[in-house]
Amino acid sequence: MATIEQIDRNRVPRHVAIIMDGNGRWAMQRKHERLFGHQSAMDAVRAAVEAAVALGVEYLTLYTFSTENWNRPQAEVDGLMELLVKAVHSETKTLMDNNVRLQTIGDTSRIPERSRKVLEGCIKQTAANTSTTLALALSYSSRWEIAEALKQICRDGLKADDIDEETLRRYLTTADYPDPDLLIRTGGELRVSNFLLWQMAYTEFYFTDLLWPDFRHEHFYDAVLDYQQRQRRFGKTEAQVENEK
Repeated sequence: MATIEQIDRNRVPRHVAIIMDGNGRWAMQRKHERLFGHQSAMDAVRAAVEAAVALGVEYLTLYTFSTENWNRPQAEVDGLMELLVKAVHSETKTLMDNNVRLQTIGDTSRIPERSRKVLEGCIKQTAANTSTTLALALSYSSRWEIAEALKQICRDGLKADDIDEETLRRYLTTADYPDPDLLIRTGGELRVSNFLLWQMAYTEFYFTDLLWPDFRHEHFYDAVLDYQQRQRRFGKTEAQVENEK
């Protein structure tokens, strides 16, 4: 397991995104209902946030609830929304203690009013914090995001010749964030599941079989250390990158 002392502080990813997979399987392995896995995942979320803060990661985006997740059994969806309320209540102090700013991306209009109000309260309370920005992707999917961006571009009356990559980027929900440098996905699956598709054009991927409730600080450091062993070329040759150092 990696330690924080092994990390090169000059090469820390500016933005880390995480697909937190494996809660349900973790619970079923222990003969519990799936919701128990989601409840047990809070220690992993806290560890990821604390590790990001300790390393100086500026942005941490967690895939918390996708638009596809609305299709899960209603009891599980209701339980997740209630868990969201409890988690925000219990973790606001941790966010304040770590100088973390909370934000959300996604269609939060679909979130139940009680959950949405609790979220808005925490977002307001942490708005002046200046360490890591924690973005919860809630009722989010990348295809939804891109479709909504295109709709707004049409509403604003932009002409085809006025639209380029930068134009579309400004209409995305992540317009104020840099693209992720590193994606971590737990749970052993090797896919991105409709998450930040536009933004991850040059993101480095790190997959682990570890189920999310077991994720701790050292696993975050493992991913960052692995990231630091890679050469990011962005379409250039290896020789060009070496000459730029």
